[in-house]
Order: sequence, then structure tokens, then C-alpha cells
Amino acid sequence: MVQYSTIPQMFLQSGATFFADGHPVYMSKKDGTYSGISYPEFRELVECFSSGLVKLGIEPGDRVGIVSENRLEWVISDFAITGCGAADVPVFPTLTARQLEYTYNNCSAAIIIVSNKMQLAKILSVRAELPALEHIIIMNDEGTNPSENIHGFSDVIQLGRDAMPAKERTEQFERLASAVKPDDLCTIIYTSGTTGNPKGVMLTHRNLCSNINAVNDVVHVGTDDIFLSYLPMCHSYERIGGFYIAFGHGATTAFAESLESVRTNLQEVRPTIMTSVPRLFERIRNGVIANVEKQPPGKQKIFNLAVSVGKRMVNEQQMGSVSVMTKVMYAAADAMVFSKIRSLTGGRLRFFVSGGGALAYDVKEFFTMVGMVILEGYGLTETSPVLTVTRPDDNEIGTVGKPILNVEIKLADDGEILARGPNIMRGYWHNEEATRETIDSDGWLHTGDIGAYTKRGNLKITDRKKNLFVSSGGKNIAPQVVENVLLQSKYIDQVLLLGDNKEYCSALIVPDYELIKPLLSPTQSITSVDDLNSPAVVQAISGDINRVQRDLAKYERVRRIYVLPEAFTVENGMMTPTLKIKRAVVEHQYKAEIESLYESTAKEGF
Repeated sequence: MVQYSTIPQMFLQSGATFFADGHPVYMSKKDGTYSGISYPEFRELVECFSSGLVKLGIEPGDRVGIVSENRLEWVISDFAITGCGAADVPVFPTLTARQLEYTYNNCSAAIIIVSNKMQLAKILSVRAELPALEHIIIMNDEGTNPSENIHGFSDVIQLGRDAMPAKERTEQFERLASAVKPDDLCTIIYTSGTTGNPKGVMLTHRNLCSNINAVNDVVHVGTDDIFLSYLPMCHSYERIGGFYIAFGHGATTAFAESLESVRTNLQEVRPTIMTSVPRLFERIRNGVIANVEKQPPGKQKIFNLAVSVGKRMVNEQQMGSVSVMTKVMYAAADAMVFSKIRSLTGGRLRFFVSGGGALAYDVKEFFTMVGMVILEGYGLTETSPVLTVTRPDDNEIGTVGKPILNVEIKLADDGEILARGPNIMRGYWHNEEATRETIDSDGWLHTGDIGAYTKRGNLKITDRKKNLFVSSGGKNIAPQVVENVLLQSKYIDQVLLLGDNKEYCSALIVPDYELIKPLLSPTQSITSVDDLNSPAVVQAISGDINRVQRDLAKYERVRRIYVLPEAFTVENGMMTPTLKIKRAVVEHQYKAEIESLYESTAKEGF
């Protein structure tokens, strides 16, 4: 089994080992058709861009930002930056200008690579507050201005190409790549904390390569595999799962155009492996069910009978033995119903991998029932990120499997999951206090999640000790940070953010009742739920919320609200004596109202 110690070593060794037959490294859709790029072509672009960065002054240890959607230039940038010994700092392209300012000021980025003019405008609006920033590179080659050190991506490639003959350029790249050591910083990934500004997770080459090396202990990935990648590569989960693991084992990665186009791209690419977050699986299932509900009663009856048989099959599988009768019935259900559902993925899919958030039991049950394998993983950005994964031969629903190779997991006295291994981050950038709070003196990283083991020895996440949401799209959201922003609205007295394992954020609002009164008609009351949730009141509060949340990332913004007729108090049991809102109590009290905030998306088609 191939083992890597640094990302540049993987880039060079995997290319020579796995891509010699000429199958494409990456595939992108252009003019309506997917086309690929071979390793020799790709390597030349990486070498030239890396040489261009060196000409612009990048040295080992420098930080280079990436603000872009997934595309070929993203992976070129990553391999070029790490290949010359620098560290990249990728972020979600949905971040606001102020969030970008904080991130790139905090890490003192010398160069920032952006995808287009919109991202360029964000950086230019805060450039005066980024004293370390020397150059900006734009992938689309638009809005360039050499006099202000704003360069086109192709111009930097040409700069590197013109710097020296091809043979010397290759020698320089290999010399710089071989100088990178396993414990050198590879990347800084900023992740939200429960309060305050995001923290920069420092991941070394050893951290990341330990995850890459461990994958074949779980499943085999090879040169015949094709990945379809739609999750942002700045996310640590996709960085490993849909990028490094694929490349490091000789697989081809095709870039999806967007989340909305995934269904079409699945049919075009026909992948064998795909990483995803729960949101996609929810959309596929909801889309199937919505389509069935449009069918004649006869077809609905056949579907429902197949589901009944499928659930019986899954239940017996989980118990460890499937009866002959169930197998016969399932074969019929599969031929009539389930095979048609599987065709939605292109017909070659070996398995999905789900991560970045909890996958609901009923969603995984549905996919297992129709014959699609989902391997569920668990981890954090701070753990590079994978800690555990379910195995194909031990795929227990409701669990996240067993630890991967070289990772230790133990449960603290209070049930908190602790992890130790070569994948544990170096620490938080320029934040030793937060590092000490997260990694103890014995090297155990405290995940903030509560867990337990099943009888089969698989880990089950039972609760969240840390006050941090993970959306169904895999984004980390710090509720207290967002709530503090919302409290800037004149209409809001108290607020509880919602959105854990949901597609978007919503909020329960306790308003300033005196300010709300003028919005009500003479016959309406501030003690009436219906009156408080009338269009006039909801529109006024929502409008003011949109004003104060402009600098939040899109996935942090509140999309729907429910206005409450009473405040959270100690007396009604919704606050502690120290005046902290009891989230569990409030969510139980208003369970129906919370469900109503998400009902409109329950039938969304895939």
C-alpha cells in the first residue's frame, strides 16, 4: 500500500505511480461536455504556477489565501502552494468582506487567490486593512491591474513558464517539494468557535497524510474510480475525501457544476464514489417521495409495498441474518422499484461517504433499503478531519463506525469523545490558550461531542457538549455569535437560533412588545400567537434582521422566524438562575412551532 508523508510527495509519487496510463486526473464541464486533463498537462500547470508564486516572492512558511468555488484552478493552487513549502488558507467564497479581512489579517496572508471579480471586489474593499497582502491573483483573468499587483491566473502561470527552461523549472519544483517536511505547516483552516472570532486550525503534512494513508484500511480506492465533487474543497472533509484521497490513490475527480446540478452531473459522470453531507441525501429521498406522490394510486401502492419489504430487509440485515423469504420478496421489490431509484446516480456508484453532520436514521435506512451504500464518517477540522468511519461489512445504521488506522478514541467520564493520533492538529494559529483548552497535556483532543459504543463496538454520537451547530450542508455555525448579531435589531429582546442539522437557520423571537404594538391593528393582541406572526409583524422584524445580519455568511443568516407571545424567564423554566436560555426546554416547549419553520422544504424535489 502506498504511503505518503507530505502532500508534495503525494503529488509527485501518485502521478508517477497511478496516472502513467493517461487516464484523466480531473474532469470539468465545458460547453456542455465533460473533458479531462492528463497528469503531465496538470503537472506542468502546477509547476508553472508554483514557479510564478516564487517569482512573486512566496517563500516556505508563507501563507496564501484561496477564495474560490471548486474548479481546476483551485487544485492547481493547492498543489503549487504546498509544493513550494508555503501553506494555503482556503475559505468559503460565501464569506463577507469583513470576515475575509479578519481571516487574512489574522494569518498575515502574503497573496490571496480569488476566483472572480465579485471575490476581488471583497478583497479590494478591505485591502487597506491587510498590511501583509502583497499580491492578488484572479482565476478568471478579469479585473487585473499589474500596477496594483492584481494578476491574472494565466499571467502567473506564464510568469513561471518564462522564468526558466522547463527542465530547470521541474528541478526547482522537485527540490522545493522534497524540502517540505512532514511536520511543516500545510494549511490553516478557519473554523467557527462557540463565541468570538473563528480560529485557525493548523494542519501539518503529517496530519493530512495520516488520513490519506488510512483510507485503504477502510475501503479500496483505485485508478478505476471516479469521484464527483460538489462540496467546497476549503471544507476539511472534502479536502481529504473528495480531493487528496482520490488523487493519492489514482482516482479521477470530476467537478460538479453546483449543488443544483448534481442530479444531472451524476448522470453525465456516472461516478463510482461520492462524498456528501446529509443535505444531498435528504434532497434525493424527498425528491423520490414527492415524485411518487404524483403517481397514480396503483404505482403508489407498489412503491409502498416495496418500502415495506425494504425496511424488513434492512432490519434483518442489522440483526445479522436475512431470511430466504425476505430475500425473495426483496428481489422482486428491487426489480420493480429500487433499481430505478439507483439509476438516478448513474448506475456505477459503489458507495457514498457521508460526513460534516449527523445523518438521520431514516435517511440512511432509505438508502440502505434501495441498495445504495452510505459509509458514515465522524471527525472535526481539528482532526484532519476523519476519526471514525463505518465499514462496508459492518455498516450499523445510527453509528459512525470504528476509528481509522492509528487513531485512538476514548470516552471521558462524562461521555465526551476524546481523540489522539497523528491526525490531531498542531494547534490554533496564534491562539495557545484555545489550543490548551482543546488538547490536554496527554495529547487527547476534546471533541465536545458526547458518545457511546454499541454492542457491535461502533461509536454513536448521542449529544453535543459544545454549543455549535452543524447545518445539513456541513457548515459550522456558532449560535451565540449569530444571536448577538440579531440582538442588534431594535425589535428583538431575546432570540434562540435554530438550524442544527437543518438546511438553513431560523429563529424563535421574543420581541420588544412595546415596539410591536404599533404594527398591530386595534383588534390584535401581543398575547396572540397568530397576531404576533401576522405579515406586518414578521415583515418588520425580518427586514430589520436582514439589515443587521448583512456581514454574516449566507449559511449563518436567518431565513424564517417565529414570534413568541411570552419571554424566556427563570419563572417559566426557560432560563437558568444565571439567565442563560435553556435550549432543550425551549425547543421542547415550541416543538410544533419549530417544525413549522421547516415544513415548506420537506417536500423539496431533488
